[in-house]
Amino acid sequence: MKKILFMFWLSLLSMPFTGIKGGAYLFGGILVSYGVYFLLANIYGRTKIPSVPVNTGLLMIALIIFSLLLPLFLSDYYTDVAVLAGIYIILALGVNVVLGSTGLLHLGFAAFYGIGAYSNALLTTNFGLGFWSALPLTLVITSAAGLLLSFPALRLRGDYLAIVTLGFGEIIRLVLNNWDSVTRGPNGISNVPSPFIMGFEVGSLMYFYYLVLGFVLLAAFIVNRVHRSRTGRAWLSIREDETAAEAMGVNTRKYKFMALTFGAFWAGLAGALFASKMHFVSPESFTFMESVFVVCMIILGGLGSIPGVLLGSLILVLLPELLREFQLYRMLALGVGLVLMMIFRPQGLIKIS
Repeated sequence: MKKILFMFWLSLLSMPFTGIKGGAYLFGGILVSYGVYFLLANIYGRTKIPSVPVNTGLLMIALIIFSLLLPLFLSDYYTDVAVLAGIYIILALGVNVVLGSTGLLHLGFAAFYGIGAYSNALLTTNFGLGFWSALPLTLVITSAAGLLLSFPALRLRGDYLAIVTLGFGEIIRLVLNNWDSVTRGPNGISNVPSPFIMGFEVGSLMYFYYLVLGFVLLAAFIVNRVHRSRTGRAWLSIREDETAAEAMGVNTRKYKFMALTFGAFWAGLAGALFASKMHFVSPESFTFMESVFVVCMIILGGLGSIPGVLLGSLILVLLPELLREFQLYRMLALGVGLVLMMIFRPQGLIKIS
């Protein structure tokens, strides 16, 4: 009875924002969700949703086949959303290296994303380089930024590290917003050219989709191989217990440098693709909420899990678009879903293998 009263009270609190009808819908949705949870808890005899074993190989093969065929059946709008989801997957893979594998709470990853996007935009518009000529320089600049941040940041742990990285993200955003002579300030940089492959412009959404898909597969493969290597195991040991890892001879400082630099590398790639897709970059695309959004992706999917990162990114990018007709309630539903996720399955949708 107390739980039903709590649900009713929560619905009443939402009425100033959603109205009486929205509050009634929320109460009904929570009631049904609790009924499903209660049924599962009785069936499985425990209070947590049971783990679902996942065959990573079969999952990847099915995902690749589905992704190759997807744009043939989608409108331009949903193809555009799928391209954006692919860019976020690459960005989330970089964050997963830092937060999921190494356990470093980084809240300023949008800064590397912005550095990658602006580097690509400046190199292609001001210096006349093509996408492929500018990409290596973009990745070097972004990786160097990750390395430079490592020196002051990695002297700290936990909440203090989070505050430093948050401050770094805000500094980069303010620099992009106020350095008018280089970044053109709030007006941003426009006319960023599309990539060319063998003289053919990757201009249409379908062609750009396949370009992004290729980079997603490459990023997932490389990150997975590194994750299963000696370096990846060292990162996991730091995440689990840094003091114990040091006692066992792991050079934690060196591996933290590597994690932050490697993660920034993928953020730079995501930023370059974003600039080429949008043909425009501005500081509003690289705010603190962007960093939080990507962190939510890997927490939802499962910290340190490559398939979990893919799944979490797809859910948080695609679901709001699919629920656009319920615009008043979609973010409320997303927030409630994340809260329930943290209560009933805090390890994420797919556990690390």
